[in-house]
Amino acid sequence: MPKRLYIETVGCQMNVLDSELVAASLRRQGYELVRSAQEADTILFNTCSVRQHAEDKIYSALGRLKHAKERHPEKIIGVLGCMAQKDQEQIFRRAPYVDLVVGPGQLHQIPRLLAEIAAGSGPRMEVSLDRRAGSRSEVEQSFESYDPLREPALRTSAHQAYVRVMMGCDKFCTYCIVPQVRGPEQSRPPAEIEAEARRLVAEGCVEITLLGQTVNSYKYREGERTVRLSDLLYRLHDLEGLARLKFVTNFPNDMTDDLLAAVRDLPKVARYLHVPAQSGSNCVLARMKRLYTVERYREMLDRIRATVPEAGVTSDFIVGFSGETEQDFAATVELLRHARFKNSFIFKYSPRPGTKGYELYPDDVPDEVKRRRNHELLHIQAEISEQDNQPFVGRVVPILVEGPSKVQQKQRRHSHAPESGQTLDGHAPGNSAALAEGEEAATMQLTGRTTCDRIVVFEGGRQLVGRMVNVVVYEATAFTLFGVLAPPPAAPDVYVL
Repeated sequence: MPKRLYIETVGCQMNVLDSELVAASLRRQGYELVRSAQEADTILFNTCSVRQHAEDKIYSALGRLKHAKERHPEKIIGVLGCMAQKDQEQIFRRAPYVDLVVGPGQLHQIPRLLAEIAAGSGPRMEVSLDRRAGSRSEVEQSFESYDPLREPALRTSAHQAYVRVMMGCDKFCTYCIVPQVRGPEQSRPPAEIEAEARRLVAEGCVEITLLGQTVNSYKYREGERTVRLSDLLYRLHDLEGLARLKFVTNFPNDMTDDLLAAVRDLPKVARYLHVPAQSGSNCVLARMKRLYTVERYREMLDRIRATVPEAGVTSDFIVGFSGETEQDFAATVELLRHARFKNSFIFKYSPRPGTKGYELYPDDVPDEVKRRRNHELLHIQAEISEQDNQPFVGRVVPILVEGPSKVQQKQRRHSHAPESGQTLDGHAPGNSAALAEGEEAATMQLTGRTTCDRIVVFEGGRQLVGRMVNVVVYEATAFTLFGVLAPPPAAPDVYVL
């Protein structure tokens, strides 16, 4: 009987990719994925440490498994990823029934460690070196890149895939735990990235998103030449069968003119740039150690607008960082109104042990003030998003169709029995691409994205998933464009003389 595996993933796209790769390596060891922890012999949580809420969610999930472990001591429970690297032995102390703790730089060891635990070795932990525990070279070697062969059935979409171009971060923002848990900045060889992209396109991927903690910091030395992210985009752009290239997340200081020119000049590259600002106050940015001023961020925005006027630019903001005054917050509001981001992800500051911010600055902004500022920014951003979406009404926009909309997927889950062969998030292989018999030709609510990353919902047939189509937009909200398929161009009249 095959071993049954359940993986729950919390956090960023990098974690989603890591879970996909871990599951693929375990499938080759005879594991099958199941829908719930209750069905599984091995339960793995791939974790995030960026905010306290993400860690609390995992510790709560572990708490719910205590009695299941008592009833079935043969079950293996593991904690992977950033929280594993950060908390290490603390996880065993808080949840003594956990069997496995593995940091993001040691994921390649999971098949061996699970086999050893199953054979009676007892709990196991594999983590990378602390950033101060050795030379840079030694620390880098302890954070091994994990990019084995992919398995198409494990992607959450049959037509979309992530490709890691770099790992780690060297920016050391005072609020951020990522440099500690993901290790030093390391860029992958371009040939390796291209080979992986070619395999994905051959498997049917039409959209590839290049991932890095600060993806536009990518640099790889090849002889006397340094390969940058713009060079990678040119290198991947002409892959036959590829329809769209995206990349996230960007650091403002590394938004170079050559990269913007590549976004402008390469048709397959999405006109979408996620460039977190975090604050509109120079005082707060200095305490955050963001390495730029508001003026420099605005100059970067001006270059984006001048070079790629149609680009959808999105941002992150942290409200309530240590010492943030009402004047500081007003400066953030001003930046938000000036920048008119397509969307912004807004978070309340959460002190992270192990960061300089935790060591140096008190968490002195009351939670009710954080909540008020959070709601105010969200409200302003929603107004801007809705206003800037209105000009799309009446326009024909080309979109890449991703699959059934969230509403359609919810309806489908209520109307169909569970299926076998589950993927990481509990859906059948290919996720949105996998539909029950009879749904292939049915009209349903589909979703896709424009080149500037706006979500478009429309009615269409399943056969459109993974294709570029034209949609006429008839309605716009802050978060979604609604449209109908554009009629095909009329054939020219033919006259027989």
